Amino acid sequence: MDVKKSSKLLQTGTLKLVLKRFTKFVKNKDEENRSRHIVPISCLSHPEFQALLRKSEDEFGFKQEMGLTIPCDEVVFLAVTSTIININQKDLIGSTTK
Repeated sequence: MDVKKSSKLLQTGTLKLVLKRFTKFVKNKDEENRSRHIVPISCLSHPEFQALLRKSEDEFGFKQEMGLTIPCDEVVFLAVTSTIININQKDLIGSTTK
């Protein structure tokens, strides 16, 4: 297994651990605050973001008005998206230095 693939597997494992730990702190749905975030297209194909999208589909279905609601705590969402963005930036930097 090459180093790049091993590094991606480690990062994906780290994301899963972060997601699992933070979901324990999810607030009661009645007290839930909603925020709007713009997500880079590059995040959409990442396995961890795909998991959030499946969770959204399971809870709300395909017909959602006024954007997409993802049923997780904002801290989890921000942790997942920022980690994916950092991974993508490192991959982009790594591919330009070769």
